[in-house]
Amino acid sequence: MTGRLRPEELRSHQWYGVEGQLRTWSHNARMRQLGYEAEEYRGRPVIAVLNTWSDINPCHVHLRERAEAVKRGVWQAGGFPLEFPVATLSETYQKPTPMLYRNLLAMETEELLRSYPIDAAVLLGGCDKSTPALLMGAASADVPSLFVPAGPMLPGHWRGETLGSGTDMWKYWDEHRAGNLTDCELRDLQGGLARSPGHCMTMGTASTMTAAAEALGMTLPGASSIPAVDSGHERMAAASGRRAVELAWTALKPSRILTREAFEDAVTTVLGLGGSTNAVIHLIAMAGRCRVELTLDDFDRIARTVPVLANVRPGGQTYLMEDFHFAGGLPAFLSRITDLLHLDRPTVNGTLGVQIGDAVVHDDDVIRTRENPVAAEGGVAVLRGNLCPDGAVIKHIAAEPHLLKHTGPAVVFDDYKTMQRTINDPELGITADSVLVLRNSGPKGGPGMPEYGMLPIPDRLLRQGVRDMVRISDARMSGTSYGACALHIAPESYVGGPLALVRSGDSITLDVEARTLQLNVDDEELERRRADWTPPPARYERGYGALYNEQITQADTGCDFGFLARPGRVADPYAS
Repeated sequence: MTGRLRPEELRSHQWYGVEGQLRTWSHNARMRQLGYEAEEYRGRPVIAVLNTWSDINPCHVHLRERAEAVKRGVWQAGGFPLEFPVATLSETYQKPTPMLYRNLLAMETEELLRSYPIDAAVLLGGCDKSTPALLMGAASADVPSLFVPAGPMLPGHWRGETLGSGTDMWKYWDEHRAGNLTDCELRDLQGGLARSPGHCMTMGTASTMTAAAEALGMTLPGASSIPAVDSGHERMAAASGRRAVELAWTALKPSRILTREAFEDAVTTVLGLGGSTNAVIHLIAMAGRCRVELTLDDFDRIARTVPVLANVRPGGQTYLMEDFHFAGGLPAFLSRITDLLHLDRPTVNGTLGVQIGDAVVHDDDVIRTRENPVAAEGGVAVLRGNLCPDGAVIKHIAAEPHLLKHTGPAVVFDDYKTMQRTINDPELGITADSVLVLRNSGPKGGPGMPEYGMLPIPDRLLRQGVRDMVRISDARMSGTSYGACALHIAPESYVGGPLALVRSGDSITLDVEARTLQLNVDDEELERRRADWTPPPARYERGYGALYNEQITQADTGCDFGFLARPGRVADPYAS
């Protein structure tokens, strides 16, 4: 930890404590307008509570109450809390995808922390894109910060079965399409799938990214798995408020915590959890904000060293996040891979070794031993080949094993709407051996790289018992989903990547063990096709979308904005 600041060294002192300045006098006058006397805030650390609560975000609908708990903790520790509403990124409702707006929330977070009298921040989020967005913004602003995960919802229940949000939605929707589930049964299931506030309780993107935040050292120990409605979640929020005050006094900034070693440990954690493929994009973007070069090759290298130990759906077969929490949570999980971690690096709570402490695993089937892993290697593989020269990813532990080495004829869809309309067309001649290809769904083509990658299997094949096929796209897929889906093809087809040149009937080979994805068409023919290719029209001609289209980077480099990701000095405001 750094040395302890004096009150006049606090950042907020520039706004409130510089005597003889008109602006200082005005700032204090306006604080009286807000109902505060000077002794309530002057000389105390001002703690921003950034809240992504919204009436339309079911993952965050409880964060109003949690913000009050954070503020309670701040007051208890002698700080002064100020709550700021920031953009809510609802995975459920925001279209075409909240990924389009991740960088907008990151930018809002950065500029808010920089422009107001803030000494430290508590970041409240958890739904997929909110975690990386808040942390990217805090890292760029480099204001002492601590993350409060929204927490997973309670397990779902339906007719004696325990349901996992997302995962069982995909599963039973296919069963309905196959004719094995009636409309009434599907409606009944709808009421049992998501039964409390909180994000998905599977090891989807939300749980993966909050675990990554904890592994990075940006949360209190064990915070990422506490169920959203558990009383322990409110206690954690209050403790986070108290801890934020200490971060302000010691000026422990993200730049000291978010190091190369921290990101390597986060990658190790994500892969050992069998986490979401979306974490690849988000961690690369987060690392870039911290001037840490993290690449797809790092993920593939680390994947070969860490086993999957979390038996949590969809990568695992049985359990959900509440089971993971009561088995010991992330500290217990990390206690089984300490030889792969950097235990001496700093976190918001001391060191990573302190974060793990004396944690033990309470259920060896939920968090497996190294001798009995869910999978021998990390849950995500990086693919290369002439179809994805800059890389692609596949969550191979969530695919049917017989498809991990497969050659088949392509059936190509130029956009998601066309695919939805025609997937059941018998004229397409789709068989179980076909390779379904979706293009123009990447960062620019989507736009925003929506979660279109788990292309639906045609109804008639579902009725024949087919439940997985090889699917390839420049889109993403939900972290709660499963299947032999090669995703994040880079460069994307919209900008002329090789995916744009594929034609129905072309042979494609996926070989996960060899880490290859190959279009079996000779180079001369591909060059002829490239000469005939014309770029599609721009998705946006004005507004935020035009800025997005101009600045967004490709999947292999994190889908950040170029002007936000590049190095460079940003001056603090002159407050007086």
